[in-house]
Amino acid sequence: MPVIRKRFGQHFLEPAWVDKVIRAIDPKPDELFIEIGPGRGALTRPLAARAKSVVAFEIDRDLAAALEADAPSNLTVIVEDFLEPDWYMGFDPHQVPRVIRVAGNLPYNVASPILFKLVEQHRTYAANGLPFGDATVMLQREVADRLIAPPGRKEYGVLSILIRHRAHVEMIMRLPPGAFRPAPKVHSALLRLRFHPADPPVVDRAVFQAMVQAVFTRRRKTMANALLAFEKGDRTSFPTPAEALAAAGLDAHRRPETLSIAEFARLADVYTGKRSAVL
Repeated sequence: MPVIRKRFGQHFLEPAWVDKVIRAIDPKPDELFIEIGPGRGALTRPLAARAKSVVAFEIDRDLAAALEADAPSNLTVIVEDFLEPDWYMGFDPHQVPRVIRVAGNLPYNVASPILFKLVEQHRTYAANGLPFGDATVMLQREVADRLIAPPGRKEYGVLSILIRHRAHVEMIMRLPPGAFRPAPKVHSALLRLRFHPADPPVVDRAVFQAMVQAVFTRRRKTMANALLAFEKGDRTSFPTPAEALAAAGLDAHRRPETLSIAEFARLADVYTGKRSAVL
């Protein structure tokens, strides 16, 4: 049996929980699954038994070799870090399954980067006419709480806004430490992300993302002060915080954690419009 490697954040799902997770995922015979971190194959094999095909990304070469040793014909194991490759795999829109879905038990230490990559890959797939549907993933409970937190909660922040701008996030179930071996020191949760176009749309995605990230470096400040973290470089291309907030119809005394995604989008478009006018 392959050795558990702590550096990969490996915690393997116990058999008693596998059936619950598979029922929640509900794979169909015409679907292709991309699995992140299959480990010993607890989810991989039941996914392959129910879906059209499974492409599994495993960074641990020993685990990947063990999976490949008795892999069913519809399972492809890719020995790569999921964050490294561009896994747009050249699918022909006329030949792919009805939908491409994602499943996985995400390593706690890289869960947030993986979520952001999933959002970006949805953009890539959509641009190429590929039916990228949803992702059902296990996460540390703390990360899950940040993803579903509404405005005004302490957990609400960059992850909540940037992920939910592009995906509907649903809590499926909570898992205790004992659901895994070795048992982690934290609780976990199973979430489903249903990807969609940006909602609401923004004029410049990069401006929106940069502004959200900047103001939450000063989350305890008022928006009038927090926006100063975003005003870098040539200030002639930016409105003052007071001007931007007034143009967006927002109270300058509010704190970043109280703004909705729609309000952040409106504010970002004010900055985009001002900069475009100057440049």
